[in-house]
Amino acid sequence: MKVYLLTVGSKMPGWVQQGYQEYAKRMPREMETHLVELPLANRSKNTNTQAVKDAEAEQILSAIDSLPGHKHIIALDVLGKNLTTEKLADKMAGWQMEGVCPCLIIGGPDGLAQKVLQMAAEKWSLSGLTLPHPLVRVLIMEQLYRAWTILQNHPYHK
Repeated sequence: MKVYLLTVGSKMPGWVQQGYQEYAKRMPREMETHLVELPLANRSKNTNTQAVKDAEAEQILSAIDSLPGHKHIIALDVLGKNLTTEKLADKMAGWQMEGVCPCLIIGGPDGLAQKVLQMAAEKWSLSGLTLPHPLVRVLIMEQLYRAWTILQNHPYHK
């Protein structure tokens, strides 16, 4: 199974790249992760936020179409459903059984456009707090690793 992390934004600080890589290298080969970075849409102080989100949505939809395999699209959104790590582990086991490739989408600073949210099979919220988008990459990778350790009865989760 491949897990895709589709993110809007590149040129991340070193701590983000290191954090992401730390958990990516811990993931087993049967659950390899792929980071797909998309550039932010151009912004200025007079930019129309909806136009920016729509431009980023086009990039996201195009990137999803280019990914191989049967994809299960999950949008990370503040209004999404909260999950426990144990529930994430259950979902991960289900994905493996069904042979789907989860594709988690992290939007840009303005969030995701409605067309992306509407086409997602699920919407998840990582917290009621507003999190910086670079931190979300590290957080979701750690949680994917933690969920995998639960499935393996590994002591990491304790």
